[in-house]
Amino acid sequence: MIEITNLVKAYDGIKGVDGLSLRVEPGQILGLVGPNGAGKTTTLRCLAGIIPATSGRITIAGFDLRHRPTEARQCLAFVPDEPYLFDHLTVRDHLTLFARLYRVDDGQAHADTLLRDAALTGRELAFPTELSRGMKQKLVVACALLHRPRVLVLDEPLTGLDPAAMRQMKRTVRQTADNGAAIIISSHMLHLVEEVCDRVLIVNQGRTVLEGTLTEIRAELPDVDADADLETLFLRATGADGGS
Repeated sequence: MIEITNLVKAYDGIKGVDGLSLRVEPGQILGLVGPNGAGKTTTLRCLAGIIPATSGRITIAGFDLRHRPTEARQCLAFVPDEPYLFDHLTVRDHLTLFARLYRVDDGQAHADTLLRDAALTGRELAFPTELSRGMKQKLVVACALLHRPRVLVLDEPLTGLDPAAMRQMKRTVRQTADNGAAIIISSHMLHLVEEVCDRVLIVNQGRTVLEGTLTEIRAELPDVDADADLETLFLRATGADGGS
């Protein structure tokens, strides 16, 4: 489970995130969407413990991030919007490192499965400089999934992927949720969010605008079609449609 309560992150007195709250149950996928500068990535970095929150509470799989950071982080995997890798480690080395860090008993076998699902079989000895942007992205996701996290946080997970890899990524995310993980996806690819996520949280200027299923969000917005897609709902909710 993921629970964020009244999260505030301020920079020199300016609030990038202003009292944001959300909850994601095991097996549920939440889509976090908003305009550029809305506070999405800041929220995810606070959730992952990369930057400290100014105030508020973050709970990961029942562990308070502030008071029990080690236990909380052991339950979480965070995939950032850029695939950061170690230049001097091969694909296999990365997975071996993560298996040791998280003490994964079946690390070798599970890594082989993840490599096969990511279509990286045969690239085990390649270094990051020998991989395409999409391959790097798939390797980062494989590393994140290696310890079977109870909480998965993805920031723009489809960047750099070809259509086949996008399809596989969506399957992987759905399967991970079906196995009991609580997942947050932040993406400007609204078709991904609409297709994969159970609920959507629309944020703007660090605050919640609307949250719920697409049906629930449609009911909150006046003068939208009963089958309006997420792009239409997003533009209306954030005022980016010019008020039309």
